[in-house]
Formats: sequence, C-alpha cells, structure tokens
Amino acid sequence: MAWVYLFIAGIFEVVWAIGLKYTQGFTRLLPTIITVIGMVISFYFLSLATKTLPIGTGYAVWTGIGAVGSVVLGIILFNEPYNLFRVLFLIFIIIGILGLKFTA
Repeated sequence: MAWVYLFIAGIFEVVWAIGLKYTQGFTRLLPTIITVIGMVISFYFLSLATKTLPIGTGYAVWTGIGAVGSVVLGIILFNEPYNLFRVLFLIFIIIGILGLKFTA
C-alpha cells in the first residue's frame, strides 16, 4: 500500500503545484483553498507512505511525480515551451522514479 499512498501523494503534489499558478500569489480565494487542500492531502499520503518506505526513496519519488506532472500540465495548460531536450530530461526523471521503485 505504501507505493499506492506515494502515488496519490504525488498526484496531489501536482494539484497543488499547478494550483499555485492559479492562485496568482494567493490573491484568488478558490484556487488558494484548492491549493492548500492539495498540499495537506499530498503531505498526509506522503507521511503514510514513508511509514514503510525509506524517506529518501519516498521523497525522491514524490518530487519526481510532482515534477513530471507539473511540467506536462504546464505545457498543456499554460503553453509552456517544450522541445526534445525537455522531453528527454523528463524521461530521465521517469527512469529515476522507476529505478528507485524497483530497487527500494
């Protein structure tokens, strides 16, 4: 279950990271509330996952999921730039996440 918790934590990290953009510096109430709720849920599930997973592995995978998800959604939602090198480095992050999972 720890890996499921970690995946959920990573998804909610993406929620709050993307939510930060919509808060416009915490000046918009609804996006701010969604962002804070996403943070709380993300940290809660990360704490559940790290009860059994090593903290280094859990934290690295959590931030990796957040990074990949945030970059992908940034490209889709905010028309952020993408090119071959950005995609290549995202693949490296995904390989790192998978490597940590299979060696934990």
